[in-house]
Amino acid sequence: MSVATSVRKGLSGFTRYWLLFLCLIALWEVVTRIAGDLFFPPPSEIAASAAKLWFTGPASHLFLTDAVFDQIVPSLVRMLSGWLIAVVLGIALGTALGRSRTGMDYVGPLFAFFRAIPPPALIPVFWVLFHIGPGMQIAAIIFGSIWPVLLNTVDGVRSVDPVKQETARSFRTPKAYWITMVVLPAALPKIFAGLRLSLSVSLILMVVSELFGSYDGIGYSLLSAQRSYELTTMWAWIVLLGVLGYGLNSLLLMVEHRVLAWQPARASKG
Repeated sequence: MSVATSVRKGLSGFTRYWLLFLCLIALWEVVTRIAGDLFFPPPSEIAASAAKLWFTGPASHLFLTDAVFDQIVPSLVRMLSGWLIAVVLGIALGTALGRSRTGMDYVGPLFAFFRAIPPPALIPVFWVLFHIGPGMQIAAIIFGSIWPVLLNTVDGVRSVDPVKQETARSFRTPKAYWITMVVLPAALPKIFAGLRLSLSVSLILMVVSELFGSYDGIGYSLLSAQRSYELTTMWAWIVLLGVLGYGLNSLLLMVEHRVLAWQPARASKG
């Protein structure tokens, strides 16, 4: 057995991922130092700018600056509010349409039409309807993030084992019990796939909506830094978006593994 093979087997997958990440950061640092491009600062300068921007506040703010409470928190509140509303509406409507024999025949073409419209193209419409502010941004997030949840719920609800359906019909199982205890648990894997996709979409739409119509938020701060040529600050906000996306997706994966731990495949892995 070679040394490389033994080292690779000795390291866990999580450790290997982080080692690769650190190697890429080091490569980024070296390349940007050599290039000396003003528009692509080294990671060390971006980290210093981020620390100054977010982590030098007063003790009353838990050492977080006003930028965290005035820019990051409002963005997260709008994003999570829109995403949660889209999740509730998508699961409820998807369950109803999935259990209906003809529902998707009527609304399917309409959904395909609206789903094909890029949500940023409708931001001017939401701007007119809700004016500049959280209402416009939340509406854009809901419109863009509801489709993965809705369509995956429909697909998951329709994939329930026919044997279970016949058994429930034979025992005259109440509809509420059938949906909550059989249909939705069986559809959860596909629902969670839609949740992860819609979460990333909601993060993107949060930024896009704040670029066009907002007085605060991450997108607004990123655009302000770009217009004033504060490039390290601009990159700090971009890196923050990547960290938020990774963290929220990891948190949702943890919830998914916990909720779906009853499945045989996941139980054997655990």
